[in-house]
Amino acid sequence: MKNIVLITLVLIVGCVLATGCVGQINKDPAPEKCVCPACPTLNVTTKTVSNMTGTEANITKLKGPIRVSISGYPANLPVTIDNQTAGVVTQEKPLDLMIDEGSHNVKVCVGVICVNETVEIVFAKRITVDFGDRLRKDIEFPYPTARIVDYYRSGDAVVVILEFINPSAKDITMSAEVSLGYTLISDKTSQRIGESTRGKAFTTVKAGQHLSYNLRLDFASGTSYMFDPPILGQVTSN
Repeated sequence: MKNIVLITLVLIVGCVLATGCVGQINKDPAPEKCVCPACPTLNVTTKTVSNMTGTEANITKLKGPIRVSISGYPANLPVTIDNQTAGVVTQEKPLDLMIDEGSHNVKVCVGVICVNETVEIVFAKRITVDFGDRLRKDIEFPYPTARIVDYYRSGDAVVVILEFINPSAKDITMSAEVSLGYTLISDKTSQRIGESTRGKAFTTVKAGQHLSYNLRLDFASGTSYMFDPPILGQVTSN
C-alpha cells in the first residue's frame, strides 16, 4: 500500500514539472496563477543601449559670455564663431552671446577681407572683442568708393590720380566724376578769366582690390594757368 502511495506521489510531481508550471501554497481561496518560464520578457536592445549611452555621453557644457563690437565702424557686419554664423554687429550695437567654455575663433568680414581673433571662454567671465581699430586700419572703407590721392600739372592740363576701392566679394564696375576750377590769360582778350573743367573715370575693380586711375583734365587755350584742388563728385558702382 505504501508503495502505491509513493508511486502516485512521484507521478504527480513529474506531471507538474512537465507542464512547466510551479504551484505555490496560498491560503487565499482565489485560484493561483501559474508562472511560466516560457512567457516573453522585456529586454533592452543593443540599439536602445547604444542610444542611452549616446545620450549619457552628451554632457551639458558650461557657457561663458562674450561681447563682439566694432566701436563705431560704419557698417553692419556678420559675426562668425568657429565658422558658424552667430549674428550681426553694428556700429551702434555690439553683439552679446553665450558660448561653450573653451577656445573659439571669432571673425567679422567686410566682403572678402576679414579680421579675426582667438578667445578663451570661461564660465561667468565676460570676454570683450572689439574689432573697430583693426577694421579702420585694414579696411578703411566698408563700401565701394573712390578718392583723390594726388594731382599735378602736366602742360595745359591737370592729371588727377584716383583710387577706386572695392571691399565687396564680387568684381564691380565703378565710375567717378572730378571737377576743377582754374583761371587763365585768354588768348583772345589777354585778360585773366575764370574757367572750369571736369571729367569722368570708368574702370572695373576686382573683389577686395584697390585700383589707381589717372584722369586728365584739359585747360582751355590760354596762358598763366592757376588752378584749385580737384573736387571728387559722384561715385557709382554696379
